[in-house]
Amino acid sequence: MDNRKMLCDNELVQQFVCGDHSAIETLINRHKNRVYTYIVLIVKNQHLAEDIFQDTFMKVINSLKRGRYVENGKFVSWVIRIAHNLIIDHFRKEKHLNTISNDDTEYDLFNSSKFSDINAEDALVHTQITKDVKELVNRLPLEQREVVVMRHYMELSFKEIADQTGVSINTALGRMRYALINMRRMIEEKNMNLNLV
Repeated sequence: MDNRKMLCDNELVQQFVCGDHSAIETLINRHKNRVYTYIVLIVKNQHLAEDIFQDTFMKVINSLKRGRYVENGKFVSWVIRIAHNLIIDHFRKEKHLNTISNDDTEYDLFNSSKFSDINAEDALVHTQITKDVKELVNRLPLEQREVVVMRHYMELSFKEIADQTGVSINTALGRMRYALINMRRMIEEKNMNLNLV
């Protein structure tokens, strides 16, 4: 089992394709935190994130069995792309069904015990700022949004971001720079105040 942990992703993929079903378990354990964090930060709902996470790895397994994965050294980026597509599918269905998003309910990812020490007014201000920042991030072009989420929410280095997205470090840095420029522009256009005090 320890030997399997030393294998790279693509070696584990090959083992799984050749019939070693425990290889996929090693892959899932290796990348589950990164993939789940990405999903939950986008959908803002823990139960929905868990469902999409499971659907993502079911699709990964089915795609691998059907030979639909092309080895390019970026397995986790491929998995995150599958998760992203499932998230988009979910929101398209939700919009079509006219359901209410999580932002309209009283429960939110950021409604946690760490805010219990502040008064109700401060909590409301913090919640509004958090919602405004998420809205700004969601309005960014996909490449820029992806870098912001990976850097500030998943706490990845720019090298890790570059590796996961298949671009150079300079491209990842450039996308972050343009994301910040775009967010500042949107803040000015909307005359938003993102100060806690």
